Parts: sequence; structure tokens; C-alpha cells
Amino acid sequence: MASGYGYESRTIGKDDVNYRMHFRMINEQQVEDITLDFFYKPHTITLLTCTVLSLMYFAFTRDETNEDANLWVGLILVISFFLVISVLAFPNGPFTRPHPAIWRIVFGLSVLYFLFLVFIIFLNWEQVKNVMYWLDPNLRYATREADIMEYAVNCHVITWERILSHFDIFAFSHFWGWGMKALLIRSYGLCWTISITWELTELFFMHLLPNFAECWWDQLILDILLCNGGGIWMGMTVCRFLEMRTYHWASIKDIHTTTGKIKRAALQFTPASWTYVRWFDPKSSLQRVTGVYLFMIIWQLTELNTFFLKHIFVFPACHALSWCRILFIGIITAPTVRQYYAYLTDTQCKRVGTQCWGCTHTQTHTHTHTHRHTHRQSDSVALQNNGLHYPPAKP
Repeated sequence: MASGYGYESRTIGKDDVNYRMHFRMINEQQVEDITLDFFYKPHTITLLTCTVLSLMYFAFTRDETNEDANLWVGLILVISFFLVISVLAFPNGPFTRPHPAIWRIVFGLSVLYFLFLVFIIFLNWEQVKNVMYWLDPNLRYATREADIMEYAVNCHVITWERILSHFDIFAFSHFWGWGMKALLIRSYGLCWTISITWELTELFFMHLLPNFAECWWDQLILDILLCNGGGIWMGMTVCRFLEMRTYHWASIKDIHTTTGKIKRAALQFTPASWTYVRWFDPKSSLQRVTGVYLFMIIWQLTELNTFFLKHIFVFPACHALSWCRILFIGIITAPTVRQYYAYLTDTQCKRVGTQCWGCTHTQTHTHTHTHRHTHRQSDSVALQNNGLHYPPAKP
């Protein structure tokens, strides 16, 4: 039946309603049982007033003589205003704890990071290094760990002192890192597969990244069994505990004791519910199995990008550029995995979520950076060894 506006009206079918509902659950999760209305109202006019006044204050009261400070303040305000827009316009994603605005900001930061990667993909290696020097001038004096350390030396010498010396901050980070990965993946089979295939990946790329070279006992016993295996066990134990819990949330207004209110406020930073995850099913389709393998490949690619970036652009593992990026990737991975799992296992979900789309795009762009600069540096070294010079890339 034609409407008065020149187009045909369409009745929304049951399948369309189910599709929108299922996609909304992973892309625009709503908060159920709101107890404090103030924290969940938009406050758009208040936010608009605060942002305009703050911009006017910084514009007219700052000392503009320091050019470097001008760039820093301008960059920080651009990021801040973009995050304000993220809070107002971006979707919540699949999570609502501790507050949907937190996850909108996380999505906004991931979009900013993605746009930054798009920008620097058109810079050559020297220009990217200059950007890093502007962020931290001390990086001019950074050296590769592989240039000052030896790896996989005297592997036949096995003593308790040598074994205990390997339990350093990196072993601790391996353990806790795999604990967090298990909380995200929630599958013993997938976690162990990724853990073992990562050790094989280190062997394949050992000729490019010398720090991947390890003694057999370090790789098999310390890495796979103790650090990775212990972290997987700890993470999966927490998952089983959260799966068995009964989730019933009381309003903080209904709690009359101060201790109870404080406990309820602290529990706001815990999950509102916990989904039982089953990646594989006896009746899994070929598309689902292929999707799981693709998930593992992208996961390995994400891990590999971290080491290649550190090696190509020469910054230590303890630098803020390294550990802040790892922490940030870990945070944006949480909604990404949830959205991808829903897309893979829920037949009513026909689209990937926005966070999953953006995170996948970010990792492929990062791999493009590492491959491009690795290939160029390899060619440059080969030409210099032959007495030639590689011409500088055009910006």
C-alpha cells in the first residue's frame, strides 16, 4: 500500500524484530533496573555548557609563548572533545558495568587509535620516529634489547639458579596476561591451542625477532606449562565461579547500612551477569569452525604486532608506549570477543558489532605498518651490504 509520501510502507516482520533485538544486545546493551536515575540521564545541555566554557577558558587564559605546549594542549583538547562526542553518540556495546559511558569512551579511544594508524600509514620510518621523539625525546637514545642481550645461550646448562632467574616481571606478566585471556576466551581448548601455536609462531619468526629464541626448557616448561598454563587455570577457575553465581542486584536505595551501600558500590565494577561460552558444538557448521580458526589467526596477529612494533620502531618493553598499548588492546578486546562470539554462534545475529569491526580493522592496519616497515628495512640493509643506499621514501 502506497503512503502519502511517495514510498511504500513495509510491515516489520518477526524476523526483523528478532534481528534488531539480537544485534542490539551486543551493540547497544541497555541497563536494566536503573536505581540512580541521575547517573543514567543524558545531561546533554550540562555537558554542552561545560565543554564550551572550558574551551573558552583555555583559549583566552593560556600562555601561548611555548609552541610545544600549544601543540600538546591542542591535541589533548581535540581528544577530550572527541571523547565527549563518543559519550553522547557512540553505542554502549555489549557491557554496561560499571557504566555504559565508560565503554563508549573505550570505543571512542579505539576509533582515535584507528584514525592515528590511518594517518601514520602514509609516513615513512623517519617521520614516524620523529613523532615518537616528539612524544618522548628520550626515545632517541633507546636501543633494541636484541642488540645488547643474548638469547638461547648454553641451553644445556640447567641449574636451579638459572631457572629461578627467569621468574622475572615478564614471567609475572605472562601469568596474569593468560589469566585475563582466559577470562575473555573462556575455553580451555582455545586457550591451550593459542598458547601452543604462539610458541610455534615464535620459532617461525625467530630469524626476524632474536628475542623469540628460547631454550627448550624455557619454552616448554616455564612458558607453556607454568606461566601460560597457570594463568589459563586461574582465569578458567574464575570463569567457573562466575558461571555458578546467581545474579540478583538490589537497588542501593534499598540498602540501609553504610557498609552495605559501600559493598554495593564496589560490586558495580563486577559483571552484571556471566554468559556461558561454548565456541564449538557437535553440530557446528563449517562457517562456525572457520570463524573460530579466523579468530585464532587474528589473535596471533595481534600478539605478533606488539613485538614487531617494539622491534621496528625501537622502544623498550617497559616504556609507556609498549605497556599502555598492551593494556589498551586488552580493554578493547573484551567487547570485541563478546560481539564476535555472538555473531559466530547466534543465528539471529547477522552483523558484527561496531567494536569488533573497529578492532579488527585496527589490527589489520597495525599489521600493514609492521609488514611495510619490516620489508623496507630489510631491503635497506640488503642494499647497504652491497654498497648501495636505499633512497628515502616520499612522505
